[in-house]
Amino acid sequence: MLLLGIDVGGTHTDAVAIGPDRIEAQVKVATNHDDLLSSIRSALGTIVSKTDPARIKQLNLSTTLSTNSIVEGKFEDVGMIISAGPGLDPHSFMICKDFHVIPGSLDHRGSETKQLDNLALEEAISSCRKSGVKVYAAVTKFSPRNPAHEKEIELAIGDNADFTTLGHQITGRLNFPRRIATAFYNCAVWRIFNNFADAISRTLDEMGLSHIKVNILKADGGTMPLPLSRKVPVQSIFSGPAASVMGIIALCKITHDSIIYDIGGTTTDIAIFVDGTPLIEQEGINIGSHPTLVRALKVHSIGVGGDSAISILEGSVKVGPTRLGPSIAFGGKIPTLTDALIWKDSCDCGNIDKSKAEFAAFAAQNKMEADELADRAIENAIDKIHDATRKLVEEINQQPVYTIHELLENRRIIPRKIYMMGGPAKAMKMDIFRKFKLATEVPENYDVANAIGAALTRTTTEIELFADTERGVMFIPSLGYRENVPRNYKLEDAERDAMNHLLAHLGDMSVASDGNNAHITSSSSFNMVDGYTTVGRNIRVKCQIKPGVIRTYS
Repeated sequence: MLLLGIDVGGTHTDAVAIGPDRIEAQVKVATNHDDLLSSIRSALGTIVSKTDPARIKQLNLSTTLSTNSIVEGKFEDVGMIISAGPGLDPHSFMICKDFHVIPGSLDHRGSETKQLDNLALEEAISSCRKSGVKVYAAVTKFSPRNPAHEKEIELAIGDNADFTTLGHQITGRLNFPRRIATAFYNCAVWRIFNNFADAISRTLDEMGLSHIKVNILKADGGTMPLPLSRKVPVQSIFSGPAASVMGIIALCKITHDSIIYDIGGTTTDIAIFVDGTPLIEQEGINIGSHPTLVRALKVHSIGVGGDSAISILEGSVKVGPTRLGPSIAFGGKIPTLTDALIWKDSCDCGNIDKSKAEFAAFAAQNKMEADELADRAIENAIDKIHDATRKLVEEINQQPVYTIHELLENRRIIPRKIYMMGGPAKAMKMDIFRKFKLATEVPENYDVANAIGAALTRTTTEIELFADTERGVMFIPSLGYRENVPRNYKLEDAERDAMNHLLAHLGDMSVASDGNNAHITSSSSFNMVDGYTTVGRNIRVKCQIKPGVIRTYS
């Protein structure tokens, strides 16, 4: 049995085929940003040519597609239909031009306090239709407690939409502004992601690989089946850094507070581990200036990579953040950090003679010795990485943080070791070691660690269960599940039901259920009092399959 992992990076697309006890094939190809599929097809074709296709069971894919479409502003218009009721004005969270607030409201328990204004709803849909909108998001303030209003909006939109996101299906969490932004981005990238998913499926069919199960990496360090990803493409945003983190977990036995560097061609991704466990953005990441409910591993990226251009301004040598093409060693025109490392004989790659000749010529044009230029360029890159790391650790130490397993309060992080991966990692190891004065490790297969992480990442999911025993209802918003429960329904019952539904949900996705990796992340039960009498309990249980890798090669 073979597991394939493909990571589409900013500079290179890496692919690996992993057998039961070793990496059986690997390849690195240039990423074509104008046609990501061609990069994937090229990498996949090479891997398949080196292996027995019949042995391939699964392909896990990390793609920059959704991220790129948002960063570059290449996404379609979304019709946002919002209903809130009393409180903050939803217009404060206006995220697009086709943003319509409809009178109507539910209270915090999900009881309707004001019906939706159907006339205003029809006018909003008509306005969106005139604007040519074909994807819609319906978000109401307390929809995780009762999705009735969102479903009414969906019904009214009807055939006007190619796709509709309902806020309660994204998450059971109540943060209204974040749910608005998350629903918006989910719609904004839906078409481009689904076109890509269609192309992936066609490619596999053409290559005789239709038997392969395809998963997409999520930002939280897990994967989701391709059919599910079509409905929630927003979860694939920033999956590249997640592949970095899972790759280092697969390749290294990390037990201390540690710094992780993935030095790619365009950026350096920085992650922090606490007692060997990665940190996570529990509330959700910011996309642009908008906070979302997309859970993600805590990774900070800076514009320093092997292909970062070297510039000289008023005698100051700088590396990045601009990438103006590949390094001279690989056919580029502008000297890069990689060329500086080649000059210092730290790096052995590409056309070394051409790199050194043009690097020396560039130094001479700027009235510098090549040795001095290389030293100052490498020093600038290391200083940027050091400064960004120091600021990240300071930020983490100023507030409670979450690992993928638990909340940490009053826990000061003091890194004791550095782990490095990515193409330039080995060449920069000693410079990083001298700057930080910390033990520094570059694992075997460091240059394709992202693809290894992608291949070995397990499928994860989470659900939130709510119960209101006074009303006699239990519901799981993300699954659209609702049932009646007796008044004596207890927290233990809710925890049992939540775990059962979590594992059943995995079964529905054709994922082998692994109870050992399922755990309850939070649970609470509050008495509801009317006068002096307890009339019921408000129960909330959240559980998940823990992010992680199915096996390691440390």
